[in-house]
Amino acid sequence: MRIDVVTIFPEYLEPLNVSLVGKARARGQLDVHLHDLRQWTTDIHRTVDDTPYGGGPGMVMKPEPWGAALDAVLAAGAESGTVGEVPTLVVPTPSGRPFTQELAQDLAARPWLAFAPARYEGIDRRVIEEAATRMPVVEASIGDYVLAGGEVAVLVMVEAIARLLPGVLGNAESHRDDSFAPGAMADLLEGPVYTKPAEWRGREVPEILLSGHHGKIAQWRREQAFARTLAHRPDLVDRWQREAFSKKEREALSVLGLAWDETAGRFRSVADPVEQ
Repeated sequence: MRIDVVTIFPEYLEPLNVSLVGKARARGQLDVHLHDLRQWTTDIHRTVDDTPYGGGPGMVMKPEPWGAALDAVLAAGAESGTVGEVPTLVVPTPSGRPFTQELAQDLAARPWLAFAPARYEGIDRRVIEEAATRMPVVEASIGDYVLAGGEVAVLVMVEAIARLLPGVLGNAESHRDDSFAPGAMADLLEGPVYTKPAEWRGREVPEILLSGHHGKIAQWRREQAFARTLAHRPDLVDRWQREAFSKKEREALSVLGLAWDETAGRFRSVADPVEQ
């Protein structure tokens, strides 16, 4: 996979040289190119922002340097001959669609990604609209909050994407049981994990994990995922569908106080009043 990042702070992306992403780069699995947006400015002050039309606080990133930068990225990638014709442009923004594990998997299947992290109040909208005529554009948010800039969101997204690439993780099955992983873990949080020693500061590892009974361990882990999701993300419980759970799993949910409400079409707490 090729990744291009255009930013006014290339040094912010130094963490891409360490850990799993850094190793993937060293092995040639990830080809990362950082570009300083200011090299496409034309004035002595290397200006990348200006006041917003319509008034208001803050500054807006100018379209000219961004347009030139994306032109250059497209040309450089095409000349390399190692990727598809155009990248998918990923724009980190709190006004974008949620960046989820599902979206990370989608992007991990694409050979070329370009990231456009903004600063100030954002990028002139015309840049995104014009780019969409030449390449797929994904506007994505890593959470319901606002950062000083999009570079940290790029780090989050690249790491989430890169670990899904073949050969990046030491164990190819490592992400199968991740929180939110499509399949059995969709809309579920991963349960607690333990390692040696079996006893630490008076706290013992759950006995089931020492039993060697793989079927019961898998069932325990699944039930722990149910409990953690209910405790930390009850909003996810509203997405659960009855057919996604076996009879034994539905019994485990009933122990947690959840029952399927046929009328409402969702699981609900047995303590909640039934809707009339």
